[in-house]
Amino acid sequence: MRLKLTVNGRPHTADDVWEGESLLYVLRERLGLAGSKNACEQGECGSCTVSLDGVTAGACLVAAGQAHGREVRTVEGLADGERLGEVQQAFLDAGAVQCGFCTPGLLVQADDLLSHRAAPSDAEIREALAGNLCRCTGYEKIMDAVRLAAERKAAHG
Repeated sequence: MRLKLTVNGRPHTADDVWEGESLLYVLRERLGLAGSKNACEQGECGSCTVSLDGVTAGACLVAAGQAHGREVRTVEGLADGERLGEVQQAFLDAGAVQCGFCTPGLLVQADDLLSHRAAPSDAEIREALAGNLCRCTGYEKIMDAVRLAAERKAAHG
């Protein structure tokens, strides 16, 4: 099938796509957007989290055919050209990036949270990030990063 979708605000077309191929595969292998990571392929880890029509989803669980005609935002879409997005910069500044495998999904999920909740409580942050697993941290620096991003967003209006 010919798959047409908008990714990070830009229209894309991929040809000869099998409908059951995952959106993650299409993003990484057909469109060259390798930011979303392929870890568990079972929707358990959150490394491949993207925003699909404004709702976060595990790209490994979305069949390519389901993404036809839809809007996808990946971790690459959080940046403004070469300038990191606020959440990305906060993760860097707070030291919340270690091996980096879980980071793309955490960034997309945290950005989604802050788009709906300007000043989330710690419980709300934990709830939002519950589906994103990290093997390198105790999550405290990740929590610090989300808090920092929220503070910065509030300061900039």
